[in-house]
Amino acid sequence: MALSDSVSTCLSQPVHYAICKLGFEKKDTYDINNILSGNGEVCWQAVTEHVRYLESDQSVDYIKSIRSLGPVCESVNVHFKSLTKEQFIIQYASWLHWTNCTEVYLLKGNDCPFLLRDLLASEQLAVIFGQAVMNVLRIFIGSPYGLNLRNVLWHGFASPQEIPTKYCAMLLFLTAGLGQLLQTYLLQNKCILLHRPYVIFVSLEELDVFPDLNNETLSIAEDLVKLSSFVLKTMLPFWIAALTAFKQSRYADSVILLLPQLEVGLRLLFTTTNKCPNRLLTAESAAFYTTFDEMLAKHLDNNEVNQLPVVLEEPAMEFLWDFLNHQEGPRVRDRLSHGEINLEAFPREVANQIVAFAITLLCRFSDENMFSLKEHTVIKPLMNCASCYQSRFHPISRLKKQVLECMKSIHLWSGLPTVSEEQVQTIKGSEENAEASTLLLMISEITSQLVQYMPQNCCSSDDPINSVLTERLLTELCDTRICTLYSPRPVLEVVVILRKISTQCHQVSEQVIASAEVRYTQWVNKTLRSRQRHNYLRMLNSIKFLSPVLRLILILITMEVVSVHAVCKKNPFDYQQYLKFLKLILQYTENLVTYTSPEKNKWDETMELTNKALIKIRKISDRKLMLMHLAT
Repeated sequence: MALSDSVSTCLSQPVHYAICKLGFEKKDTYDINNILSGNGEVCWQAVTEHVRYLESDQSVDYIKSIRSLGPVCESVNVHFKSLTKEQFIIQYASWLHWTNCTEVYLLKGNDCPFLLRDLLASEQLAVIFGQAVMNVLRIFIGSPYGLNLRNVLWHGFASPQEIPTKYCAMLLFLTAGLGQLLQTYLLQNKCILLHRPYVIFVSLEELDVFPDLNNETLSIAEDLVKLSSFVLKTMLPFWIAALTAFKQSRYADSVILLLPQLEVGLRLLFTTTNKCPNRLLTAESAAFYTTFDEMLAKHLDNNEVNQLPVVLEEPAMEFLWDFLNHQEGPRVRDRLSHGEINLEAFPREVANQIVAFAITLLCRFSDENMFSLKEHTVIKPLMNCASCYQSRFHPISRLKKQVLECMKSIHLWSGLPTVSEEQVQTIKGSEENAEASTLLLMISEITSQLVQYMPQNCCSSDDPINSVLTERLLTELCDTRICTLYSPRPVLEVVVILRKISTQCHQVSEQVIASAEVRYTQWVNKTLRSRQRHNYLRMLNSIKFLSPVLRLILILITMEVVSVHAVCKKNPFDYQQYLKFLKLILQYTENLVTYTSPEKNKWDETMELTNKALIKIRKISDRKLMLMHLAT
């Protein structure tokens, strides 16, 4: 029998008692008219008087408070059940509008706490709602000593039958009551509540990993759910509800239901592979729950290596880090749990990825006798996508994307309008052209030195600049798979600087394009003064070497990132010297941004800057101090 069949609850005995028993011990009944006024307002006094306090320090006595509030919750539940949907909307909808605002706190403070428990303990909210009201909220959702319903549900510990309906009703009731208190506060203080804008998922094509799920795939998924050892049998209703929601185009609902189930399924794997079955349960109030953060970490809290990444394998770990953790990724779970996303506009594309990934885990962790389902024509493409997934939101992956975008920008230079060579020669002497030629020769020499560290099919002709410093080579280098999972600190430090260099290069390119187009139009229209004409021609002269030098830097950046793990071989002194070299290149590109800006237009100075930078790059290349040298 699979472990998933034998687990009857993920709630530890004290937590199970608090949620499922404690609020039912007191058998009193309360008239709803004592808790709710005639015009539908919550009588907070009738609720807060049930909060009990410890004699020792007057802090909340959570056990006695839950016991006392139990009958109040039941009264609210009976009242809600007596209302039709229309009656509920008429009576409560207006009091719930405030909840699409996550900025209540910011009426009174600037830095909003990240964690719910810190938010509920804040002085600022107590000023708006009153400390007694905040204590009620802490009993239900904000403290591990209380019911802690939000965490118990969101982290996948509670099965559907373990959360009493009356607590759901009470949370709705409290939410409406908070809306009423907030409205009073706003009127008294002449405030307007401005809702902060929702987070919108941009570049949805970057999140496009799996093929679009159709009803056939979802039907097979429903069969897999019932058979997979990844699913706790007590959690089956959540899985079925998540798949049903997706079919009904309720994409936010689908993901909200599925994320905690992914967490509990992975927790089952985590506790099994690391041989710590007790951690499948909710922790006690004095300890931390086993959540995604710990399960995705490299080491356990006893410093032993976490075995879950070994079992899941790198592609699945990369997917989880990309969609849940990386700062530049969608961070779907964080944003949903903190109310930052418009649920009605949740994109199907994002939900599709989460559901598809979940289906691949159902398949992977199921019995061999399910071979026919795993090999099904609609399931195999999902499994193939999952097995070859590479990170898209790790800083290394973002650097690759930046570099390719920058190269595309520089590629546009060749199509920029320009005046004829004869006109340039008539106005300017050939001296600066000679300087540009010297720089091009140096770029050519450095490029020739680097060729031996590049892919073998890279051309090395008499014209290394145009045959080596190409978009094709850059694309090939960026296709190289680099391990991103658990990147050591030195690797990340190097990548941060390389990304800054790439950003500056892109800025230079955009400025050159903008300036060249404006100046050419002015040249043709004869609106340039004599000094401006000279400056424009100096710019055209600079473009001849700026394009190759920027392409050289992009190739250098990419070759270094391909070999970036070699940085860990450097001793502390050499490592600092290497960082110093990268910062010199960064300084060069920052200065280029300044000199090529429309405000400065210092094109002669770019020549001098570039000369110094190339001398330093050639020196480091001669001494073989770059990572590409170490890696070989």
